[in-house]
Amino acid sequence: MKQVLIETLPFKVAPMQLTEGLKAPSGNPLVEGILATAEVKNGNGRYYPREIWEKEIDKYNQVIEENRATGELDHPDSTIISLKNVSHIIRKCWWDGDKVMGKIEILPTTSGNILKALIENNVQVGVSSRGMGSLKEINEGTLEVQDDFELLCWDFVSTPSNPGSYMQLVKEGKEIPTNSYTKVNSILTEILCANGTCPIF
Repeated sequence: MKQVLIETLPFKVAPMQLTEGLKAPSGNPLVEGILATAEVKNGNGRYYPREIWEKEIDKYNQVIEENRATGELDHPDSTIISLKNVSHIIRKCWWDGDKVMGKIEILPTTSGNILKALIENNVQVGVSSRGMGSLKEINEGTLEVQDDFELLCWDFVSTPSNPGSYMQLVKEGKEIPTNSYTKVNSILTEILCANGTCPIF
């Protein structure tokens, strides 16, 4: 039976200012890194054969071309992408060995601004695939994802589960290290209360 399958990878941006990174034609910042890994048991005990990811990446590249490859900040157990929570859009997807790589544009939405502020302040976030599919136990503690798997999107979340997925700012200039660490609550408060109202209070 098909179920929602969520896989989360750590997404680590190098300590540099977003303003020094390469921009999309829109002027929005870009980040890139590993979106998924084939042929490896992940933190959820799931194993994705390479041919399954190849099939889904071929289909997802069409979604990218149609400018529809959006994702959310935080991860609902839903097959629907909520436009009010969209924070980013995937601009490019490619293979590097058994790793699926991606280039992601951070959008100037409410959720995108929160994501950008977190990254600017070196808060580690995760990039998480969301899909539908069934599982088959192939040995104790390992569930193989079956060929009915359908990729829905990639979201940004807080908790990692898949090995080795770190995002880096796409840069054209020199990396600028920063030692500025701001509390997450302060970041969120500043963004959400910028218009004089504070929905979090």
